[in-house]
Amino acid sequence: MIKKITVNTIQKYKNSHEKFSVLTAYDYSTAKYIDEAGIDIILIGDSLAMVALGYENTNAIGVCEMEIFTKAVARGAKRSLIVTDMPFMSYHTTEAEAIENCGKMIKAGANAVKLEGASDYIIKTITHLTQIGIPVIGHLGFTPQFLNAIGGYNIQGKSFNSTLKILEEAKKLEQAGVFAIVLEMVPEESAQFITENLKIPTISCGAGRYCDAQVLVSDDLLGKFSDFKPKFTRKYGDMKSLILSCAKKYNEDVKNGKFPNEEEIFKLKEEELDQLKLHQREKINQY
Repeated sequence: MIKKITVNTIQKYKNSHEKFSVLTAYDYSTAKYIDEAGIDIILIGDSLAMVALGYENTNAIGVCEMEIFTKAVARGAKRSLIVTDMPFMSYHTTEAEAIENCGKMIKAGANAVKLEGASDYIIKTITHLTQIGIPVIGHLGFTPQFLNAIGGYNIQGKSFNSTLKILEEAKKLEQAGVFAIVLEMVPEESAQFITENLKIPTISCGAGRYCDAQVLVSDDLLGKFSDFKPKFTRKYGDMKSLILSCAKKYNEDVKNGKFPNEEEIFKLKEEELDQLKLHQREKINQY
């Protein structure tokens, strides 16, 4: 029997100083393979807005879309903890709407949700979510949903004071009940300081080696998305070249008649073929 990763498992990793892994997935088959590979957390990241749907940024995606992809991933993953990114403006208007939208993701198959920021409003919302049984991951440092306010893809926590500010926010999130915090685009030393001063685990997204976990976008890891490559990613495969090569070969085989071959077609039984030929001859004779 497959032992499911839970929020308790994640905390045990932190307590025992054992690293854990996080990857994004957006579809059934990718989730299935990532799950079989032993990845601890599968994140249905709002990054899918850019890498899967071709939007300009992550703010363009909505609740309905995230719900569809969550359902697909949940069908494929049996062991990994499934976490859904709550999209831009899905938890910023009213607390009731935030709870309703997060609840949709849990009903769709997510085991937890991820929210960005640590404003008083977000802290209050997270507190209520955790109190009603919806596990939450926080997200600090560079927060993509605040891209317009931040003014670009800027590294956060580059000074002592700014690092302390992130730590203070992380402490608020910890007190509100989040079971982990993503630190994105934070200098390694700052992320290490924050990690060592929290009871809950941190997940590095370009925050160096001393967080409790690492997260990558699967399309970056697989070499599938090539519009740009963040500094902190590593390409473990070259799916772009593989897809191009396979599609080109298929195109050639179709046009030169090599696909399909004898083994790739269905054929009538001999008696059915004879009847078909007879019918064709009768039709021809009518004209």
